[in-house]
Amino acid sequence: MTTDPDKLWYYDLSTGEVSQGRQVSTFDRIGPYPDRESAQHALEKARERTEAADAEDRRWNEGWKD
Repeated sequence: MTTDPDKLWYYDLSTGEVSQGRQVSTFDRIGPYPDRESAQHALEKARERTEAADAEDRRWNEGWKD
């Protein structure tokens, strides 16, 4: 993966658009991603990770039940 900030991709949460490189506003962006396609699927990946973490939390919490 490149580390050149001008070649990395980001997903803009406020507009739903994907952009490459440095931007003035970084508060509404997630990334960086190595390519455009990865950035386009940023919300799907975040949702998958959240669901997996929630499932792990449920399994962990069930271990405390007597």
